[in-house]
Amino acid sequence: MTKPEQGPVEPEPDRLADAVTQLTAELAALRRDAARRHLLDLAGGVLVAQHSLTPGEAADHLARLAETTGVSTEDLAADIVNGATGTPGIAAGPAPGTDTGPRSVDGAARPEYDEAGTADRRARLVEAGAEAAAQTGGTVDEIAATLLKGGMRPLGARALWLFRRTETDCLQLAGQAGANPLEASHWRWVPPTGGSTLHRVLGEGTPLWLPDGTVSAEALPGPAPDSARAVLPLRQRGVVTGLALVDWPGPAALDEPVRRALTGLAAPAARILDAGPPGTAEPGALTPLLDLLTHPAMALRADPESGTLHVEHLNRPALDSVRHVHGPAGRQLAQVFPAMHADLARLAAAARESAAPQRAARVPVRHRAGDPDPLHDVRVLPVGPDRTVVLWHGATDPGLSLSRVLGRLENLAAFEDDLITGESRWSEQAYRIFGLEPGTSPVPLRRLAPQLHREDTGKLDELLTELTQRREGGHIVVRAVREDGGLRHLRIAAEPLLTGGVLTGITGVYQDVSAQHHTEIALSATFDRLTAAQTQAALRQQLVLQLQQAIVPEVPELQRLPGLQVAARYRPAAEEYRVGGDWYDVLPLPDGRVLVVTGDIAGHGIDSVTGMVALRNALRGLAFTGHTPGRLMAWLNEVTLHTHGRPTATAVCGLYDPSDHTLRWASAGHLPPVLLREGAAELLEPPRSILLGAVPDVAYEETVTRLEPGDTLMLYTDGLVESRRTGIDQGLDRLRRAVERLEPADLDEQADALLAAVTGDTDDDTSLVVVRVS
Repeated sequence: MTKPEQGPVEPEPDRLADAVTQLTAELAALRRDAARRHLLDLAGGVLVAQHSLTPGEAADHLARLAETTGVSTEDLAADIVNGATGTPGIAAGPAPGTDTGPRSVDGAARPEYDEAGTADRRARLVEAGAEAAAQTGGTVDEIAATLLKGGMRPLGARALWLFRRTETDCLQLAGQAGANPLEASHWRWVPPTGGSTLHRVLGEGTPLWLPDGTVSAEALPGPAPDSARAVLPLRQRGVVTGLALVDWPGPAALDEPVRRALTGLAAPAARILDAGPPGTAEPGALTPLLDLLTHPAMALRADPESGTLHVEHLNRPALDSVRHVHGPAGRQLAQVFPAMHADLARLAAAARESAAPQRAARVPVRHRAGDPDPLHDVRVLPVGPDRTVVLWHGATDPGLSLSRVLGRLENLAAFEDDLITGESRWSEQAYRIFGLEPGTSPVPLRRLAPQLHREDTGKLDELLTELTQRREGGHIVVRAVREDGGLRHLRIAAEPLLTGGVLTGITGVYQDVSAQHHTEIALSATFDRLTAAQTQAALRQQLVLQLQQAIVPEVPELQRLPGLQVAARYRPAAEEYRVGGDWYDVLPLPDGRVLVVTGDIAGHGIDSVTGMVALRNALRGLAFTGHTPGRLMAWLNEVTLHTHGRPTATAVCGLYDPSDHTLRWASAGHLPPVLLREGAAELLEPPRSILLGAVPDVAYEETVTRLEPGDTLMLYTDGLVESRRTGIDQGLDRLRRAVERLEPADLDEQADALLAAVTGDTDDDTSLVVVRVS
């Protein structure tokens, strides 16, 4: 038996990444559909009121009107709603059965739409999009971005600011779009100072239009003093609940069409103030600093209670790497980086606890084909008790990768010979390799022969010829003789340095490979003995596996017993050398009852197999005494205590009586059987009992379960449900749900389907017995 390692459950990276991408796309589609339905419902209501139609007739009339006018249904619906609210555009259109040409508010035919009508229609579509985003849980920042992009950017606007009015008449920035985080942090709160422009609009409830910017020295949100601004009161049920401020890059002519469009967009802006908490954080100078970086960076904040990491800010390169996630700022890290969040969370926790930067060459370390691209050269910096900054590269940096590769090579030293000046440079490790004191004049490669074994100087000459005459790199392995008499095996790899086609230097590395050389000699000396030992071990394990498979066949034939159908399966461990002690038995007894058993000896190898054989055969013989399962388990416990090697084991033993359809059973620390009845699966919890071979003189309690015709009972060992990543309870629940999903079929098919659907990941062997009452 194996025990699962306890720890946090980590989602499978590829499945979670696909799920996040799919859900993000579904959310965007849902918002588009909700916006369309919202607008069509409003237009349908207008038609119902004006023409006394039913909702179905109104929808048909709208479709016919759109087809006749050649205008999309959404655009026509926007014109109808605008006409009903007093905004210029197409009104509800003629009643069914009359001329269906385009109509203005007064009913006169209009062959085409003017520019103002197009702007009004666009404003209505944007309003519907904002309403849909609010209904689907969008943040105020996301909804503000919808209003800005669809309705205000076409008017030349740069940014939209939404302020919520507090009980003390403060203005709190609820959300914004188009401004940078540093601006947002500056305008997060506006106190009720006397005579301020914003609070004057708040009190008067009248829009303020500033085409040439601020008229006084008072500062307002915007890129420059002379930038145009529009300050609009936001009303809910007749009460001014906040302000919308729109700014432009510079002066702008805020004419009547622009004012009408902005006033129309103020209505949905007022309704979204309660869509969620303010979307702005407190970035200070951190986020502008991250925005200046040319490689990806993000700020993370840990929840003070749960410790869950949330993405606070991503700079532009980081946003480009998570294009599949809609609105990543503010989301949990696991939603934005599902394949990497476990490693990033570990690094962030270590950085906060140690108050020191953490590094990782790649996250995640293991990368499989089809997974998202990993993060390279990751650095995690603590910037407070609950905040960290993550820096990384999106692609492998060759320079950084080379430095890591060289750092992994032991006893490696760099050298460079300048052939123009005659100077040579060694790294510190070179002095140790040649046994020289640091500060000693480095020996150029062309004069290294006196330092080598005389039989190896020819190799050095060949390398110098390649470097100086052929102008090609090369490498050799030679023996270096040190002044202390020591002999070192040395690998030399070198490249020529060319300037304007002229050889000006030689650069390369020295690597002491003496340890590798001695290891090769030692391996050669012991190879024959290791080969013999491996052969003996392979024979031993093969015999054990054959013995186990002979006792517990992998796929036994379906058995028909008194009142029962039985199918059993045995699945050996993934690695053949880890043969285990699983067993099962189904045995008809002389008194008409049927013995059903599964068991598992702890451990693997020949001791487990021999222990399994002893217990299985002992229980077979004891079953013929006619005693109850509790008594049989007590005797089997004593047998276990006196078995060679003192093994321990779990087992469940049942006696089925076909005369009254009862199963009397007892368990010794084994996993609960699963009963499938009329499509519902239930875990049969046994009484608390100790495993076999632990202590002497144990009394095992019995349980009686009545089985109905058609019931299916499943007994199994822990290899079916145990996992290194989850606890045993999760594995049992996964098994129960898999049993309920089994299609009606014969017993063999259901046994095979269950083994295919449920499997542990501990590489343990598995036994499964499936019993169906006839």
